[in-house]
Amino acid sequence: MPRDRTLAAGAAGLVAVALLVAAAVPGVVADPTDDGPTRPGPVRIAETSIAPGTVSGETTVLHVQTRLDHRGNPTENVSVRFRATDAESGFVAATRTVDVGTLEDDGETLVETNLTVEREGGYRVEATVFRDGERVGSGGKVVSGLEALTPEYARTGVGFTESEALPPVSFSVASVEGDRTTLDLAATLTNRGDSGSEDLRVTVVLRQADSNIVAARSSEAVGTIRPGRTETVETQVTVPSEYNYYIDAVLWKDGVVVDTARSAANLDPTERISVNETERDVELRVEDFSGEDDGRPTPMPEGTVRTSTSAPGFGVGVAVAALVSIALVARRWGR
Repeated sequence: MPRDRTLAAGAAGLVAVALLVAAAVPGVVADPTDDGPTRPGPVRIAETSIAPGTVSGETTVLHVQTRLDHRGNPTENVSVRFRATDAESGFVAATRTVDVGTLEDDGETLVETNLTVEREGGYRVEATVFRDGERVGSGGKVVSGLEALTPEYARTGVGFTESEALPPVSFSVASVEGDRTTLDLAATLTNRGDSGSEDLRVTVVLRQADSNIVAARSSEAVGTIRPGRTETVETQVTVPSEYNYYIDAVLWKDGVVVDTARSAANLDPTERISVNETERDVELRVEDFSGEDDGRPTPMPEGTVRTSTSAPGFGVGVAVAALVSIALVARRWGR
């Protein structure tokens, strides 16, 4: 019928136009063999560790190490930003960015830097990974108790003993003459280090318990104490009788206080004092925290790549589908 012929001619014309456009305009029909740009492989933070570096009186260096795990295709323009934020105030204390460059091989890459912060309180140390300036992952740790770190100038393995059987400071009455009492004092020191002691001195101060007045003071040099050995430094002082005294012993290294100890001497028979101390352990602590994400981009099937073309288009399959649709419609109208 004339109507069938007209519809068939229209469908054939549509197919011919589609083929002509595909041949005349490059990129209209997508080339299935064109892979386009390769998708960068995923990068994530596998591990972050923090260790104390150089410690001074006011600051300490935090040595931060981060391991980046890379898989798949090469990833270019990778960098890691390290940031230390005060745990209480939230202020940024130190920031440093390390350029990693291109990650090509599968496996882990070590990235490290140093952050200098004040030697007090705690900090949140975060490592953030960037790819082409885009954040792809973060993670880190919280460090606290930095005041427990000993400065370089005050480090020594020697300190007062910590034993009930062997007190750090002890005394005995040497003699009594009138209203004056002479005391023999002994400070016990142990070398817990791996080398012999050097340039150490012990100062002993006696303060009257009620008035806090210094009644006597004495200082003695410390001889060489071998590693693991305990030695006693002895001195003698004379104080007014029938008073009670606090005995404060101070260990010095080249003018720096490295350890202290306290005891009590009861010379008043009607009243006694004791050394009441409340101790709180302060130690360096490092705790993990999770980042906002695990640093792993949305995975794609193995071997999958992205494609791109210079102009929008349609494939040959679209033209075939259009032809089939027109043929079905023409058949329906012809019945």
